[in-house]
Amino acid sequence: MAVQTRSIKRRLKSVRNTRKITKAMELVAASKMRKAVSSALGSRPYAKIAWETVRSVAQVADVSLHPLLKPREGKPAKALLVLITSDRGLAGGFNANAVKHALAEVRKTGASSVSAVCVGRRGAEAVKRAGYPVLASFVDITNKPSFADILPIGRMAVEEYLAGRCDTVLLAYTDFVSALTQRPAVLELLPLDDEARKAPGGKAAAEAEAFTPEASRPSDFTFEPSPQAVLDALLPRIVEAMTYQAVLESAASEHSARMLAMRSASDAASEMIDDLNFTFNQARQAGITQEIAEISSGKAALESSQ
Repeated sequence: MAVQTRSIKRRLKSVRNTRKITKAMELVAASKMRKAVSSALGSRPYAKIAWETVRSVAQVADVSLHPLLKPREGKPAKALLVLITSDRGLAGGFNANAVKHALAEVRKTGASSVSAVCVGRRGAEAVKRAGYPVLASFVDITNKPSFADILPIGRMAVEEYLAGRCDTVLLAYTDFVSALTQRPAVLELLPLDDEARKAPGGKAAAEAEAFTPEASRPSDFTFEPSPQAVLDALLPRIVEAMTYQAVLESAASEHSARMLAMRSASDAASEMIDDLNFTFNQARQAGITQEIAEISSGKAALESSQ
């Protein structure tokens, strides 16, 4: 019985230490989540207004002639997937859901050739296991993303599309809805069309747009030096802004998912501690009862021998 109680004590100590770790990780994730959510919500209006600028140019220019706006004929034969995940695990189903949804959407395109640009180690590992070539992998970005870190990703997507090495560019990320809800999403980044209205934060910005009176919106524009020159300078920046917004949304979702996962782990540890305490008390009570019974038996044996 003494051996059993010692074993239970060791398990109790181990679970208590684990709970301390998961609780600390939960607090760290909550702190990072607040900063990431603030960044994601703060940049949503910019991403929306940037796309509205392209629509404004479309009113006075034939944007269908621009290579970033003109879709390729027929079904895409070659697709480029920009997949945004995390570098670390312990975030529940965050990475698994993003990868699963992204690969399912890629298969729907019917593209015979698929390559990937991965942001985060987990996504790169999953894409390699799926058998797709990884053109580039960016790590240590999602924890604290900056616009300078995202620029190479957007530029690579634009260069691959303009060079004809892909017919479509898909951006896979996790859209932040709330601290409790994160939804994996895939949008067609290139060619730019009305699909871009579904860009990260597009819904929130569209709701804000609904409160803007039509009369207060400008209807006449003057472009210098020309609408085509404006598009040449603006469209790559739109791609970069949408990619940056997707990374911010994924970062906020990652920290939220990790906070919830660590909270669940802490709750599970607390329940296990309660069960182990109950088992320990039962074992100790059984040991005390056995000792009392042995003492009583010994006393009765002495009395009977006298």
